[in-house]
Amino acid sequence: MKNLLLTLIAVCFAASLCHGQVGKTEITRWQDGKAGAVSITWDDGSINQFKVALPMLNRYKFPGTFFIITGQIPGSQYQGKFIGRPVKEIITETKSIPTDKKNLYERASAASYLGLVGPMDYYYKAGALVDDGKTDEAIKVIDELYRKVRNGEFKPGIQHNPEYMDAHGTTWAQMKDYAAQGHEFASHMITHPRLAILNEVNMKYELEKSKLEMLNHLGARYTFSGEGPFGTENERVMQYAYKVYPALRNRMPEPWLKEISRGDKSNPGNTVKEYVQFQRGATTKTPLAMMKAWVDTTVNRNNTWLVLTIHGVEGIGWEALPANELNEYFAYIKSREQNLWVATFGDVTRYMRQRQSAKVSTKQTANSITVKLLHPLNKAMYDIPLTLKTYIPLKWKKVKMVQDGIMKTIKPITNPGEKGPYALYRARPNRGAVTLSNSN
Repeated sequence: MKNLLLTLIAVCFAASLCHGQVGKTEITRWQDGKAGAVSITWDDGSINQFKVALPMLNRYKFPGTFFIITGQIPGSQYQGKFIGRPVKEIITETKSIPTDKKNLYERASAASYLGLVGPMDYYYKAGALVDDGKTDEAIKVIDELYRKVRNGEFKPGIQHNPEYMDAHGTTWAQMKDYAAQGHEFASHMITHPRLAILNEVNMKYELEKSKLEMLNHLGARYTFSGEGPFGTENERVMQYAYKVYPALRNRMPEPWLKEISRGDKSNPGNTVKEYVQFQRGATTKTPLAMMKAWVDTTVNRNNTWLVLTIHGVEGIGWEALPANELNEYFAYIKSREQNLWVATFGDVTRYMRQRQSAKVSTKQTANSITVKLLHPLNKAMYDIPLTLKTYIPLKWKKVKMVQDGIMKTIKPITNPGEKGPYALYRARPNRGAVTLSNSN
């Protein structure tokens, strides 16, 4: 009799599992099983980003990522400066020793701190040439600069770049308040420099002290992401920057990530990579229809992360976009939100890295499914919930999900083409196990 009862239980249990997938669990490519991800990022921190655009983001419930120039914010400890020999010594030396690959970076680093108006323009031009791999041409520009300095062709004064000047008007207290609203703040260096033409000590000053400023005023959460100005992908810069910022919008070295930079006109195509970062810069020359097409591409591909890069807003900042155009664009993204995960640059990076490194294990009984989710990354830094998809028995009409004492009721999902119903839910990695059971 006992054996017969056990057989009957086994038959009934098998019938409820007849689709053969029960307990199988996977981490969805994007949060909540969405088809793609979008990060709305802003460069420089000009005032209308906060006065005009940020309230729009809040209305649409979109978190933004703001790469800010830290040196111009009142109360910042670290300002732009040249670290090295006295500049007069460098100027004198240029009279007898031409600029070459050995002294280029030192001379360029000093150029903006000669107490003159005009040299910064040469420094920026030379930096752009180095970013383009034209070091010999950059050397000629710096030689010309110091020749003019020696000839007294520049007026005394202090010069800042336009991005630095446009970034005035916001305080650390305001940024702390905006961060509490769900927005990410990230480093865009101290002075918006051309990192590729700075020598080691001055490059590290811009990278490290800007990060320290973020730590001191906003906390460790806001030291995760960084962006070297002008979207530099200079290899020398990257090797320094990778050591300072866990996530760089410039470039990330993940083997599973295909990156399409702002300057690359191609669209996501066929790739063996798990993810595609599709970075697009919205400027005054970009038709709104094209901007919307980027969103459509992201929705239709499943593996694409659209990283929007916006600068000025409503007349202030580089390539300032009008408020009405931004509003229409955000409304379009909102209309596709059922298929898009809109999140900060840092959170999407965390999700992808956690998913790529995480391990899922399951244990199944007659009445429940237990799921463990672990990843080996820094637990303080990588703590975003991952979305799990677990196949459940046919008879479960509602699912009770419990993790760390917190319970949620989930409605099973049944889609054509699936081998059975499943539960879609968020779970925190490296925490207690998740227990799924029938809540009928």
